[in-house]
Amino acid sequence: MAHLLRRYVAPAETARHVATILGFPSKISIAANYYEDACKEIASLASAISAFEPVRLYTRPEDVPKAQALVTQQIANFNGRDSNISIIPFSTNHLWVRDTGPVYVYGVGAHSKDRFAVNFRFSEWGKKDDISDHYRATDGLDWPIMGPEKVEENATFAQRVIANDSSPAPVVEVESKVCLEGGALVLDGDGTLLVTESSILNENRNLGLSRGDIEEELQRLLGVEKIIWFPGRRDLDVTDVHADAELNFVRPGVVVLSKPHSSVPQPWHDVHNEIRDILAQEVDAKGRRFEVHIVDEPDPTVFGSSSYPDPATNYVNFYFVNGGLIIPQFGDPATDSEAISTLQRLCPEHKVTPVPVRGLPLAGGVIHCSTQPVVAVGE
Repeated sequence: MAHLLRRYVAPAETARHVATILGFPSKISIAANYYEDACKEIASLASAISAFEPVRLYTRPEDVPKAQALVTQQIANFNGRDSNISIIPFSTNHLWVRDTGPVYVYGVGAHSKDRFAVNFRFSEWGKKDDISDHYRATDGLDWPIMGPEKVEENATFAQRVIANDSSPAPVVEVESKVCLEGGALVLDGDGTLLVTESSILNENRNLGLSRGDIEEELQRLLGVEKIIWFPGRRDLDVTDVHADAELNFVRPGVVVLSKPHSSVPQPWHDVHNEIRDILAQEVDAKGRRFEVHIVDEPDPTVFGSSSYPDPATNYVNFYFVNGGLIIPQFGDPATDSEAISTLQRLCPEHKVTPVPVRGLPLAGGVIHCSTQPVVAVGE
């Protein structure tokens, strides 16, 4: 049952975690060409994160042996802790738990030590009603088409995770009038929210809600004081351009912005330029000018010859853990190294751990997209 508190506060990316949620991909959720790599990379992520904090790896019961075997293979590569990884049998499909999972928030006032999580009502990125039309990606491959039962599993994943989470205390579900995905939200934890219009002000998710309606609800659920909107592009990718594919905060006022490789289709450059120009003119909720650091993406051909012109090769899709920062590596020595150098310089108090990825970016996302923090409260 939804809790009726009027207001909540979203944490910063660097907030302390109880654990990290991951999802092991089901075979029905991803193109066969990417499945094995994606499974290995989720195991690598679990292993890398486990060196810093507990991991809750939600996995279909039939896939538990495969997940366990891959974690066992990968854990030594990342100095992980096997005791920190819980493989949880669960009816799940998408590995993109940033989008399907609950968004944990803080209560306020007398409820500041209680646990809350928002269910933003995942709807296949707004494609739930015409899902079969969206299962041929720009890679030209035929993707599996999920039937109604699997779509329902995805739609209820957040609600079921909340109900299943009783450690260190039960979690209260907070219902949202707004339908969106966690990847649409880039927050500084200090009152500022960065979002794209295309992924939220879109009738495929929020038919009948005005910008004002949506802003009021996001202010209530996330405790934000200022929302900065970027145009984005509808249908440029399955998410309608999530903000976390373009930029991230390393701390309030300091942003890293991904710059597409010159070979990537022009609309992605337009999205980048619009975000850069808007940030140059704006201030955050506390009146600070944005300090923006550009992080270059690699040439997509790093993955070999492909008809896919725009895989998700954005280093800014990283993930903070307790004392660490997990960043993707795509196999281009120059841009991989530069991304590590930039982020280590900007985050000297965090230990940077690089994780090689191939299946995830070809399937449409990277590390931030694949993770969901279970934030600690009352500390």
